[in-house]
Amino acid sequence: MPHPLPRLSRLALERARSSHDQIAATLGMELLQGQYAPGGNMPPEPQLIARFAVSRTVIREVMKTLAAKGFVVSKTRVGTRVRERVYWNYFDPDVLAWRVRIGFDDGFMHCLVEVRRAIEPAAAGLAAERRSSEQVARLRACVREMGRSDHNRQSFAEADLDFHLVIGDASGNPMMRSAAGLIETALVASFMHSSPVDDPTDHETTVNAHAAVVDAIEAGDASAATAAMLQVIDIGVERIDLRRRRQRHRERS
Repeated sequence: MPHPLPRLSRLALERARSSHDQIAATLGMELLQGQYAPGGNMPPEPQLIARFAVSRTVIREVMKTLAAKGFVVSKTRVGTRVRERVYWNYFDPDVLAWRVRIGFDDGFMHCLVEVRRAIEPAAAGLAAERRSSEQVARLRACVREMGRSDHNRQSFAEADLDFHLVIGDASGNPMMRSAAGLIETALVASFMHSSPVDDPTDHETTVNAHAAVVDAIEAGDASAATAAMLQVIDIGVERIDLRRRRQRHRERS
């Protein structure tokens, strides 16, 4: 049984989809799950047309979409071939959304954490050097919002995401801001397992850790901002690890 997903509106997991979008999502998720091996061919056009009951034009547009995301390449007299995973664009918002929909395994979670540790502390460090007073005020407002005692998992996730988006803005680097989809996916992954609002002490610790990031940014201390953001990420990782250890213990009991 898949876990219920936080309904973060920005990831648009449940938006109305055209037949093109639905087919691209279905085939994209099947590719991510390994149903079509790299180096092999996708099913031929007639088979896909029959399966999805759409025109050849729709199927060809779907294949163009998958090709644009690095999944496949079409060659004359060869067909549509699945590319090696190294070419897949995992930062693409649709690909991230598809990955969320099929669920998370330990390997994918580990990859998310590694990328967050590479990007977000650097963004916080840059924000300490480049932030405006208005951006500091926005970060303070985000922390106050996160500190509310009446949050559920969904509302806290939205407030947490807002905080990280402002960090991206304050970094002054548009590529940092473009990592929003990745950050959102990481938060969805985290809160599918547990949320700070599940425990008042954890909630307070998490909010205080975010406040420490803002303190360092406002002080213009890039090193401290970097370290504080690493601490924010590690608190989430430790929360998930603790939940998994408890779950394994219950399963053995």
